[in-house]
Amino acid sequence: MFNWKRFGMVAGLSLTLVAAGCGSSDEEGTDTSGDSNGDEASSEMNYGEEMDYEITGIEAGAGVVSSAEKATEEYENLNGWEVATSSSGAMATALGEAIENEEPIVVTGWTPHWKFAKYDLKYLEDPKEVFGGEEQIKTMVRKGLKDEKPNAYKILDQFNWEAADMEEVMLEITDGASPEEAAKNWISNNQDKVDAWTEGTEEVDGTEVELVLVNWDSEIASTNVVAEVMKEQGFDVTITPLDNGPMWESVAAGEADGMVAAWLPGTHGDQYEQNKDNLEDLGANLEGAKIGLVVPEYMDVDSIEDLEAAE
Repeated sequence: MFNWKRFGMVAGLSLTLVAAGCGSSDEEGTDTSGDSNGDEASSEMNYGEEMDYEITGIEAGAGVVSSAEKATEEYENLNGWEVATSSSGAMATALGEAIENEEPIVVTGWTPHWKFAKYDLKYLEDPKEVFGGEEQIKTMVRKGLKDEKPNAYKILDQFNWEAADMEEVMLEITDGASPEEAAKNWISNNQDKVDAWTEGTEEVDGTEVELVLVNWDSEIASTNVVAEVMKEQGFDVTITPLDNGPMWESVAAGEADGMVAAWLPGTHGDQYEQNKDNLEDLGANLEGAKIGLVVPEYMDVDSIEDLEAAE
């Protein structure tokens, strides 16, 4: 009787070990499969659901928003996705909160922007080229400005800088400096560039100039820098933030003197076509700008085509 009991205990223990070994093997197999395909596919499939199939946009009417809306039509895998419009500030806040919690998020993005200096981000590849290639940020002024305010016209015409310059000002503002303070700091550290903008101009005594901008971080930086340079030359400068359409219309109608915030050919392409006959294009003040869909680096997607359609 004892021997049978002993045999039963040994056999039971052996079966338990075999079962445990099988369970371990199955789990290891699942993990291995997940590492190669399963987890990645599952992660990709769940991103859209976790985000309610929503792309976080900025202001309605912005070119990057229009392109994002077009992308939901051009890419079959974005069927059922929507672009939620808000503001550039709200988009940046949502992006920061998602990154803090390591949550998935897709935003309408552009370069230059301070978010690329602060966060580890990437553009999603755009095989269908819905967002186009590189863009320029151009300066536009009202007709007649050259004759009426030649010194203001010349400064605006000669204004030109690089993405790193703009992002330096943007990041300082994001870190707490006022736009005016950040602009003055950049000017004091880059007097050689400023001298090139004011070369050939004369100081004035309180000549009024109104500059308009769309309230994007990039344009807040550039417009304030130009405004501070003009103030040093004796101009009385007013900065007026507007939505995209009214910004263009105000310059075309002669209500504002100019802007350094025209993203072309894509972002503001529609507004340019509607107003180009009634304003003067002074050319690019910044080269190599870009728009597209942006995600945190930790998201396991590299292309727009990697996103899953809404079920």
